[in-house]
Amino acid sequence: MGAWDLTVDRSDLRNARVEEVPVPEPADGEAVLRVDRVGMTANNVTYALLGDVLGYWRFFPAPEGRGRVPLWGFAEVVASRADGVAVGDRVYGYLPPSSHLVVQPAHVRDGGFRDAAPHRAELPAVYNAYAAADPELPDLQVLYRPLFMTSFVLADWLTDGGPPVEQVVLSSASSKTAYGTAWCLREAGVEVVGLTSPGNLAFTSGLGTYDRVLAYDDVPQLPAAATAYVDVAGSVPLRQALHRHLGAQLVRDVVVGIAQGQPGADAGPLEGARPTMFFAPDQIAKRAQDWGPGGVDARFAAAWAAFAPQAAQWVDVVEGAGPEGLQHAWLAVHEGVGPRVGHVVVLS
Repeated sequence: MGAWDLTVDRSDLRNARVEEVPVPEPADGEAVLRVDRVGMTANNVTYALLGDVLGYWRFFPAPEGRGRVPLWGFAEVVASRADGVAVGDRVYGYLPPSSHLVVQPAHVRDGGFRDAAPHRAELPAVYNAYAAADPELPDLQVLYRPLFMTSFVLADWLTDGGPPVEQVVLSSASSKTAYGTAWCLREAGVEVVGLTSPGNLAFTSGLGTYDRVLAYDDVPQLPAAATAYVDVAGSVPLRQALHRHLGAQLVRDVVVGIAQGQPGADAGPLEGARPTMFFAPDQIAKRAQDWGPGGVDARFAAAWAAFAPQAAQWVDVVEGAGPEGLQHAWLAVHEGVGPRVGHVVVLS
């Protein structure tokens, strides 16, 4: 198979198929990337479930009714008619579930660039940046780095103004995004509590990133203190239980993920803060203004360098190969995998 796309039915995400497509050729100002190594996590399921709401389907167009779920990973330039971008260059960034991607490189520097393709012009800039590939810890980069960026920015947002809180409660606490956020909050001066399923209690407690870990049914054990709830699970019954228990003491309720597959579901009348959606690019844009050129990148790089060696102890990499391996990884992650599992797929 020369070139291919993995597409999913946007109304039934389990309906995934690999389709042959023409091998792309670059026009003037374009380059062709061959997708090399990508990660597949619950975060990619979130991209699909929120594809219409937050525009994720727009990055990599697909036939009517179908979608290409965005991934993070490495790619190699295999053809180029763009100044400053050479065949053999390797980059890290936002990629389609495909063999190839055509980009229009702009702002080329330090081995990286931004894709200036017209259909991506109004989409968040953070997803359009391709950086020179870092050869260190490639599996951790494709599995954790994009999730840890969300964790890093979310922790910053939680401490950047807003109603003061005494505790931060995170659902789906065994997920990479949740415990990365807890790690980033370790010096924030608040109690950080993880909520998880009984089967994941031991794993989540063993991380050492939370001050306290509770099963979902133990919500009544939470102290009645000013609380920010970080909803990674997307469970309406859990949201209702927290609001009933904490009432007006639940002063922030932010939706980050939908691990249990109920995006934006109406929880009915709630006492306490109304749920709001967290969108990392908004906080990144704010901090780019606050911290100046390179400020976000420098702070994130320092946090990542400290976090990555610890994260390596918390994941068991399951490696697949080729389009069939990618399709298998998508179906596995969509159905749900254990907290230690990380799917990495080699495509070329």
